[in-house]
Amino acid sequence: MSKKLLSLKLRNKTIDVPVIQGGMGIGLSGFTLAGAVAKEGGLGVLSSAALDRLVSKRKGIKLNHREAARLEVLDAREISLGKGAIGMNIMVALINSYEESVLGAMDGGVDVIISGAGLPFALAEIAKTHDRYDEVALVPIVSSARAAEVIIKKWEKAGRLPDAFVVEGPLAGGHIGWRDVETAMDPQNTLENLVKEVLEVCAKFHPGIPVIAAGGIYSHQDILNYIDLGCAGVQMGTRFLATLESGANENYKNLLVNCIDSDIELAAKPGSPCGMLFRVLKASPFYQEALSLARKPKCDKGYLLNKGKCSAKENNETSFCICNGLSASVGIAPEEKELYTVGQCASLITKIVSVKDLMSELQGLAFA
Repeated sequence: MSKKLLSLKLRNKTIDVPVIQGGMGIGLSGFTLAGAVAKEGGLGVLSSAALDRLVSKRKGIKLNHREAARLEVLDAREISLGKGAIGMNIMVALINSYEESVLGAMDGGVDVIISGAGLPFALAEIAKTHDRYDEVALVPIVSSARAAEVIIKKWEKAGRLPDAFVVEGPLAGGHIGWRDVETAMDPQNTLENLVKEVLEVCAKFHPGIPVIAAGGIYSHQDILNYIDLGCAGVQMGTRFLATLESGANENYKNLLVNCIDSDIELAAKPGSPCGMLFRVLKASPFYQEALSLARKPKCDKGYLLNKGKCSAKENNETSFCICNGLSASVGIAPEEKELYTVGQCASLITKIVSVKDLMSELQGLAFA
């Protein structure tokens, strides 16, 4: 049964539909997708990953990270026709471009910055140096109550509280907040349990911080279930990956539509250079090459680092260079095979739809 969804307030911005389109890199949640989501009343979220290369190619001029982030936000805003809200997801693990991406997004007029793949301790301090500091909502992604508590205490010293928490469970696509499969899939780590624990932390330290559920959410009923638990909204990535407006290419979308549960894998060894589990389609040509150790150690992009280094540069047995595989999927590393990342709910998807139709379905106004 459908039920009207209430709006989501993030700092100074009211989002009519409490659905956040997850940030997906490289280039999967670009300005076309984020702008379309915002146009339909949701929060459209860009990914900062490799924007320097992506936007430089699109504009035909060489841009640095800050300039590229600014232009990506402006282009998304143009698609949205000024409706909804635009956010940017900036991974902590993208250490060489993190600060410039934060400031560039703020330059462009972004409404929300969402940050995970590590604990975003520095986000509040970086944002404080910008004259739009009071305007932009800052939202960490966490996968435990402990992480939420630590961030609250750290940010309090900077004179700022998180404007919300995205709580990401183990069924999410791309990087998830665990380092081994056994722990990630422990029954204690269901999204429902994690949400309840973070809600308790917020109630204890700062009642009123909105909590947003993410990872494995598929339907209007799923959204209602998490709102009934006390969430203010949800974040969804894979559903938006399967839209006409997403940056996924035709082969990627075909595999997505036709995959079953067993086609989806948490890559661990070899896995992500940052040490976190990374959910992929097993049929990804790049992943198959990595599994067979056919791809020699190589990293020539330098985006995703762990303690300043990419382990895939030296060793192909423990990790593979995610930046190169994802870049190939959007045409900025044509010399590489393609890598496709999805959430576990990808097995439920049977067709590619428009953002408009998907947003209607998620609101319970129409069902595919």
